[in-house]
Amino acid sequence: MQKDFDGLTRVDKSIARLKEFEPAGGYYLAFSGGKDSTVLYNLALRAKVKFDAHYSCGGLDPLDLMNFIKAFYSNVIWDKPGVSFWKMFQEKRMPRRNARWCCELIKEHGGEGRVVLTGIRWAESTNRKKRTMQETCCHGNKWFLNPIIDWTEKDVWEYIKTNNLPYCSLYNEGFKRLGCVLCPMKTAKQTQIELQRFPKIATNWRRAFEKLYETHKDKPSFQRWKSSEEMWRWWISRKGERISPEQCRMTLGDN
Repeated sequence: MQKDFDGLTRVDKSIARLKEFEPAGGYYLAFSGGKDSTVLYNLALRAKVKFDAHYSCGGLDPLDLMNFIKAFYSNVIWDKPGVSFWKMFQEKRMPRRNARWCCELIKEHGGEGRVVLTGIRWAESTNRKKRTMQETCCHGNKWFLNPIIDWTEKDVWEYIKTNNLPYCSLYNEGFKRLGCVLCPMKTAKQTQIELQRFPKIATNWRRAFEKLYETHKDKPSFQRWKSSEEMWRWWISRKGERISPEQCRMTLGDN
């Protein structure tokens, strides 16, 4: 990895950050099993800081990813939400880009009262470019340290290959980012790929939509769809509220 103008590599800087802000009780390392948290975990080991790693398991991650964590990170603690995602789905209804209650339920509940390590990077998205290396949580008694926030994707893969770190095989299939299958933040194209690649989880989603529709189909807000199938296909189209029900039917077709 190349050195910056100050003569330090990004590896050097990240390790220095981990050492500088190490809390007396150790870090809470948010581990997803993805490439970024894989790098973060290894950096924490190299920095010789105290930490405990946690994987938030909500039942929506690919089996390949969970098997990878079990095989190579047996000491990672698996945390499950206090209530089933599918139960909350029926109460809060479908997660949307502007209503991602699922993230709070599955990914954001851990680390209270701790310094949380994450693998967030500026290069990942426009929204993450606004993040900072140190952050205070807007809800809850915790703050975040993002030691690799300035790393590029090239930096991440170079580190993994140079240090011969194991990584989830889904990356070899062309997946760029891992996580919850059929997350509403994913594109329509990626959604179609995941529908085919992860049929069991896709089936669970589909059944949840069937139950939701049958429960609420008489309510005005649900009469925009003629069936649970239409509602489901509208959701996976990722067109959201930007089109009318009539346009949705024209685009997706009726069953």
